[in-house]
This record gives sequence, structure tokens and C-alpha cells, in this order.
Amino acid sequence: MSITKKLSRYDFSIISDWVPSQSKVLDLGCNDGELLNYLKVKRNTTGFGVEKNDLNWLRALKNNIDVIQIDIESGLSEFETNSFDVVILSKTIQSMQNTEVVIKEMLRIGKQVIVTFPNFGYWKNRLQILSGKMPTSEELPYAWSDTPNIHLCTIEDFDNFCKKCRFKITDRKILTDRKSVKIFPNMFGALALYKLVSK
Repeated sequence: MSITKKLSRYDFSIISDWVPSQSKVLDLGCNDGELLNYLKVKRNTTGFGVEKNDLNWLRALKNNIDVIQIDIESGLSEFETNSFDVVILSKTIQSMQNTEVVIKEMLRIGKQVIVTFPNFGYWKNRLQILSGKMPTSEELPYAWSDTPNIHLCTIEDFDNFCKKCRFKITDRKILTDRKSVKIFPNMFGALALYKLVSK
């Protein structure tokens, strides 16, 4: 079965559009390496994955991914400045302890950075909170008792964070149910995708 047929992450196609052909890519928190394999097929990329979790690391190896098992928050200093064309942090930023340090390191390592995250401000999440429950969804699949997420944020939070840290946003896509959201994205967007470069 081809990668495109088995693809379950609908954000991969947008990430692929942002990755230049034949780029060298570093995928942080690469899970089983599905995104890297997708980019190899679609954009003829090369590169590495970084994964801390033992099971996901083994899965990535079995999927023929060059994957390094290190902690993103303590191990990025091993990579040389501008050693990658694109550094990706896909649906992982919300599990970081020190978000600013991680993104600064990504911008040092790569010429371009792609960050994606679930929007905690999405109206369905707000509704679940109002009903007295922590939200769960396709983008937030974990129950409160087993979630790795420690820094959930909204689109407005991330915009303000980038402004404060002087991260330059060169593109942004907000999606819900595979469709682009243009009106009140902080309320109606379920997933946010950002492309960043150093100022």
C-alpha cells in the first residue's frame, strides 16, 4: 500500500507543500517516521528523525528511518548550525517544557522551521471544558490521566509568543476537518500549522 493511500494525518500534505524538493529534513518527535517517509516520496527529501520514546524509536527503525534517540530539550546542541534545510516539530510542541529554547534551537539548526499543534481554543474544546471535562478530539486524543501534553496553547497564544520571541512567521494555515479556516481561526480552527524563519 502506498504512503498516500494509508495516510491518516491530513496535515502532511500542507507540510509537504512547505518543504522544498530534495531538502535535508530533521523531524523532531518523529514518532514512527511516517512523515519522513511521506516527504521522501513526495519531495525526494533526506534526513533524520529524533524520537525519545523507546517503542516509537523502534517503529521508526523498522520503517527504515534514520532515527536518533535523544531528548529534544537537551540534545539539539549536538546538531551544527544550519545543518538542515527544514526542521519540523509536528504535534509535539505542547509536550515541551521550554518551548522558547526548543524553537530557538530549531531556528539555529535549520533554515526554515515548521511547527504544528492542536488549537486548545477550538470551540469544541471550549465546550468540553464548559461541560466540566478536559477536551479530547482527533487533535487531542489523550485522556487527562495519560496525556503527555503540558503546555497546551491557542492560536492567539502562539501568535503572541512568536511576537514576543521575535520569531518571523512566513506562513500559517489553520485547519478543521481538512478544510482551511479563515474566519475567527482561534475559535473555529482545530489544528494550526506555522512556518517560521529567523529575523
